[in-house]
Amino acid sequence: MIRPATAESPAADLADDAALARAIASEAGTLLRDILSSATCSAAELGRRGDLQANALILDRLRAARPHDFVLSEESHDDRLRCAARRVWIIDPLDGTRDYSDRLDDYAVHVGLAVGGVPTLGAVCLPASGETYSSLSPPPLPPAHQGRPRIAVSRTRPPRIATAVADAIGGDLVPMGSAGFKAMAVLIGKADIYLHSGGQFEWDNCAPAAVALAAGLHASRIDGAVLTYNCADPSLPDLLICRPEWAEPVLRAIAAS
Repeated sequence: MIRPATAESPAADLADDAALARAIASEAGTLLRDILSSATCSAAELGRRGDLQANALILDRLRAARPHDFVLSEESHDDRLRCAARRVWIIDPLDGTRDYSDRLDDYAVHVGLAVGGVPTLGAVCLPASGETYSSLSPPPLPPAHQGRPRIAVSRTRPPRIATAVADAIGGDLVPMGSAGFKAMAVLIGKADIYLHSGGQFEWDNCAPAAVALAAGLHASRIDGAVLTYNCADPSLPDLLICRPEWAEPVLRAIAAS
């Protein structure tokens, strides 16, 4: 499922864009796995190689396929001319560099497209499992979890607000790695809520938000405001992605805290 077409972006074109995002994210994921399997370097060098080589691959594919579109990438110079563009690809070639460097499984590749500031489509590859989740054909949401709600949080920087929300709704914090991995954990039923505050950028969550919204999940800022992309300042410091039945209780708990 993809967002409704605009006059500038017919549905057929968006379907092609979504298929392109999925193909590129999958290819970058394969590259990252290959680097990981053959590298004998330090953890820092491993992360640097992954970031730079995956970024180069994604930029090459986008330049070849969509030469007139702008790209905002964590690993590239930010061309502020993008601010006047309606279509901007927002990518994180290696989301969770620390997890990747430590040879953990919870890293991801993000390839998203914002149209008019809206996270219109995207793909998130989880290379360790070989799965790529796309806004073009997201999996159906699994049945609601029976038990205490599971809140995916950063393994290294769990936000204080998540503890307050967990106390308010009777939930448990579940530490995980990259933002994309946590968002997809909600998508496939390994978590119910992904709550983050304290610092992210547009590339950390554009593609995950696009996939989440296409699948019928809730995705917003933690005050309930809509997610807006291609801003002059790419900082987007907080995020809530959750099953729809948890959106109101979590937002209420956040407001109360």
